[in-house]
Amino acid sequence: MSKKSATFAAAKVKAMIITDPKIENPVLKMVGETADRLGLECYVIGGWVRDLFLHRPSDDIDVVVVGSGIQLAEAVAEKLGKGAHLSVFKTYGTAQVKRGELELEFVGARRESYQHDSRNPIVEDGTLEEDQNRRDFTINAMAICLNKARYGELLDPFDGIGDLERCVIRTPLDPDITFSDDPLRMMRAIRFATQLGFDLDGETFDAIVRNKERIHIITKERIAEELHKIMLSRRPSEGWLLLDKTGLLPLIFPELAALKGIEVKEGRGHKDVFLHTLKVLDNVADTSDNLWLRWAALLHDIGKPKSKQWDPQAGWTFRNHNYIGAKMVPKIFAKMKMPLNEKMEYVKKMVDLHMRPINLIEDTVTDSAVRRLLFEAGDDIDDLMLLCDADITSRNEEKKARFHRNYQLVREKMVELEERDRIRNFQPPVKGDEIMEILHLEPCSTVGELKMAIKDAILDGIIPNEYEAAKAYMLKLAHERGLC
Repeated sequence: MSKKSATFAAAKVKAMIITDPKIENPVLKMVGETADRLGLECYVIGGWVRDLFLHRPSDDIDVVVVGSGIQLAEAVAEKLGKGAHLSVFKTYGTAQVKRGELELEFVGARRESYQHDSRNPIVEDGTLEEDQNRRDFTINAMAICLNKARYGELLDPFDGIGDLERCVIRTPLDPDITFSDDPLRMMRAIRFATQLGFDLDGETFDAIVRNKERIHIITKERIAEELHKIMLSRRPSEGWLLLDKTGLLPLIFPELAALKGIEVKEGRGHKDVFLHTLKVLDNVADTSDNLWLRWAALLHDIGKPKSKQWDPQAGWTFRNHNYIGAKMVPKIFAKMKMPLNEKMEYVKKMVDLHMRPINLIEDTVTDSAVRRLLFEAGDDIDDLMLLCDADITSRNEEKKARFHRNYQLVREKMVELEERDRIRNFQPPVKGDEIMEILHLEPCSTVGELKMAIKDAILDGIIPNEYEAAKAYMLKLAHERGLC
């Protein structure tokens, strides 16, 4: 059943001629005039047309040419003049023209055929109809003519407009063939449904279920690219639920699928960690566009299946799941071909630390504990607190309010200590070289132990975060150890 109708009316369709002001774009007019001069038939097609009706911004303009797309691209680049950059990809028969924020993609109309073990098609020149047949979804197959004699004429052979009105994702042709030929389209179907807030057409959904095993021929990089787009959607949980319902989830992300379900023992059960995780993810998405914080939300409890134990007194426990989950993050990123750089380290840190603030509010909020959290989280402390707030998903409104109030107390304590002690990202005021020089030591473990002791003394509030106090403390420790 479709969701409420999409916002869809500003473009007026009269005798299949589009009169929306956006179609009067002078660049599109120029492309059409250039095509007329070359005797070529050309159309703007795909996402730009779809987004025209949905009133969504669309930066990329795809132009399909009945003939040579490269020839038209070269002529358009020349017409745009200084500052226009032309890139030609002869192998694929495509070209790109860029000037400033403007980006035009040109391709010759083509038909495609596939071999079973590859998503890379055999491509031949084709008609506009054949080109529209090969498109992934009806809403991406609509084309608007740019030639002067038919400028603004809409060609919508698969009722893409109707599917926009019904808020439905549907393939132009047999969905089994569409998804078997190019299994990445299964991910794209779910991604578009998530981004647009649409439903999957029933046959389209069923075809994904039937063809899900074909996803194994798609590279991890392409899958990750679609997952990132799902994660950046307004309600990313909808994409992950569709991945689960279609059976794709355990094939592309078994660690997340392992969070599903509730186990009951002696009448005591635990919450469904998968559904809880998706709620946390949506909560973060409500407050932050940071892709990697959203990934941290998705992975924050990823260690729970490995840490789950039954305790007759306490019930189900997940001790050290944050530590176990943090160790899983690099392996997950590597397997999914996601960046193994500071982004991965950030997610790992968020997963590792996400239990620390709640442990603070359950005990007395000591200065020492807050200093250590500030030190370990560094500049990411605000993101960590966003994640922790998002992790409060109890249905007990009084309990939720109490946790949020307590987190606010932790924040206030952080501000107070940060202003006073400058703990965030600090380094011990007395450096290792200076310790060696003062105590006449060669490089050894003692130097590191003294630095660590100074750091701990500052974090525990024994000494202030100041050079003279740190040096005096170091000399005191050295004297006690007989080093001076």
